[in-house]
Amino acid sequence: MARKPQAGAAKPTYSFKSAGSAGLLTWLALALLLLIADQFTKVLVLGYYQLGDSTPVTSFFNLVRVHNSGAAFSFLAGASGWQRWFFTGIGSVAALVIFWLLKSHAGQKLFSFALACILGGAIGNVIDRILYGYVVDFLQFHWAWLSLVFPGGYFPAFNVADSAISVGAACLILDELLRVRRAR
Repeated sequence: MARKPQAGAAKPTYSFKSAGSAGLLTWLALALLLLIADQFTKVLVLGYYQLGDSTPVTSFFNLVRVHNSGAAFSFLAGASGWQRWFFTGIGSVAALVIFWLLKSHAGQKLFSFALACILGGAIGNVIDRILYGYVVDFLQFHWAWLSLVFPGGYFPAFNVADSAISVGAACLILDELLRVRRAR
């Protein structure tokens, strides 16, 4: 027998805020999806390409195999090896902080989306550093106008994890701009 709601009783509402663990699981699922996509594409590149191989896809895009032992734009790539564990540590600590932030703010959709993207990307690159000692990059764009900043107009190669981190960072900036605008 179904129970009748009491008169004047508030109906339960379901949202990410009232279902904190469901919201957290949604964002962790997104991070996991990005992590799987990142690792799957890297396995393909490692399986089909030798270091330095390149396949032109369009007039401005190549698939390549590049190993990056440094950080973004190969920062510290020429160091003696300590950077592998340094960047692994930074990525691991960032993942823990992001998990805590997601748990605390799962109801903030844009903020949590951004964090989930960054989390998936950070873990993807940490896995590379642990397994290989470098990050596997394979997406390479080039345009003549980029030659003002990058040699030959080639933007540094990157991967799915880097893309997820960049989208997440852009969404964090957008979230903050929207938050400031709402506060006015």
